[in-house]
Amino acid sequence: MAEKILEMESISKNFGPVNVLKGINFELIPGEVHALLGENGAGKSTLIKILGGIHQPNEGKIFIDNKIVDIKGVQDAEENGIGIIHQEIILVPHLSVAENIFLGKEPRTKLGLKDIKKINKLSQDMVSRLGLNIEVNTLVKNLTIAQKQLVEIVKAVSFDVKILVMDEPTSSLSDEEVNHLFDMIERLKQNNIGVIYISHRFEELFKITNRITVIRDGYYIGTKRTLETSSDELVSMMVGREVNNMYTKTISYRNQEVFKANNLSKKGFFNNINFTVNKGEILGFSGLMGAGRSELMQAIFGAYQYEEGHMYLNGENIVIKNCSDAIKKGIGMVTEDRKGEGLILNHSVGFNTTLAEIKNLMRNKIIISERKRKDLIEKYIRKLNIKTHSAHTEISKLSGGNQQKVVIAKWLATNPQLLILDEPTRGVDVGAKSEIYSLINELALDGLAIILVSSDLPEIINMCDSVCVMQKGEIKAELSGNEIFQENIMYYATEGEAR
Repeated sequence: MAEKILEMESISKNFGPVNVLKGINFELIPGEVHALLGENGAGKSTLIKILGGIHQPNEGKIFIDNKIVDIKGVQDAEENGIGIIHQEIILVPHLSVAENIFLGKEPRTKLGLKDIKKINKLSQDMVSRLGLNIEVNTLVKNLTIAQKQLVEIVKAVSFDVKILVMDEPTSSLSDEEVNHLFDMIERLKQNNIGVIYISHRFEELFKITNRITVIRDGYYIGTKRTLETSSDELVSMMVGREVNNMYTKTISYRNQEVFKANNLSKKGFFNNINFTVNKGEILGFSGLMGAGRSELMQAIFGAYQYEEGHMYLNGENIVIKNCSDAIKKGIGMVTEDRKGEGLILNHSVGFNTTLAEIKNLMRNKIIISERKRKDLIEKYIRKLNIKTHSAHTEISKLSGGNQQKVVIAKWLATNPQLLILDEPTRGVDVGAKSEIYSLINELALDGLAIILVSSDLPEIINMCDSVCVMQKGEIKAELSGNEIFQENIMYYATEGEAR
């Protein structure tokens, strides 16, 4: 094997009494893509933050180019050629793409002012060299999530990095953008840059990685050559057991209409939308990025107004002017962006769980009944198997999968009649996914009407009773039974005609 560019040896980390990392080993060679795999909460983020200088280890050593290094801060990491693309986008929204790329490294004029002309030219060269179609003078706040993700990548790779960490880099990208990212990674490999790749998408790991290291509960489990392992072996290493049935689905829908959309339209977003969800039914919404699925769901939930059409709940024509109206009517929505829209990160698990139901926990509309509140929180921590030290733990301290469970708990606490789930397992590990699928199935068995919006075709195929396929703001097909298979869904999601 080639000489190592990075070696992390017996890395341990404690946060107070909690032992998060317990002797982790990891290595990287030039031009290699090495995956770091593990369930949410396994310790991946902590290990990467140690490499990036955000945390310092309690024990262990880090070697770069066979020389021991002491990384005490982010600047130390950068000076050692380490670049990290975090899962959370950390760009400055009111600055341009170019200003974000050169933030803290701005070339100056003779007068000591930022040389905007030079910044724009150098940034445009960088963007063009990576084959991206982004105007560098555009303000970041005007970019899509996918474009922001690509700017993060440009910012990280455009300087002298030799070790690049990518944490869930494809979570917000379309298929075309994912392929573009993989092309960029191939160029990095050719330049002898080592890539640490974190993802829960096995198809990506088998496509672009050379080796895969698995950690579980803070322990190093093992490293496998990608060509010499399988999904089943990796899952078993991750969770400590075999996960034979990822999807749990029992046909439970009844011929009893709960929600109906009739000719819903909003110019530029969706047009002439018609569908029905029955009691106990899981209705899937599939389509490519930009097809209008999330916008339609946000309109149903009252986040903004549709312009034409009607909605019916249990046969009653309802008018929803805002999200509060939706909640009062019995509609809940787990949004695509759990951290930006679903949670208040600096508050506790308990606070977030009861956030949407707080009015119904009041005594005399003045004082919160702490007994009712405590009972409700404990009920959903137990029911959803939320892994937390206590109800008072700050939500930001939980893993992504457990944060997502809290978002779902928040809406279940409102006792909804219709629950909309928009990308409910995005950024969630295989173990937590299995638990969320079991929960969704249980909710349907209890008679809850569910709309499941997902870009994950296996999720749609294995969990839904019927599927609406959207393309360019319209429902092109409604599929059920043996019509629900990958080729059929993709046919209508691209350029297939409605039938």
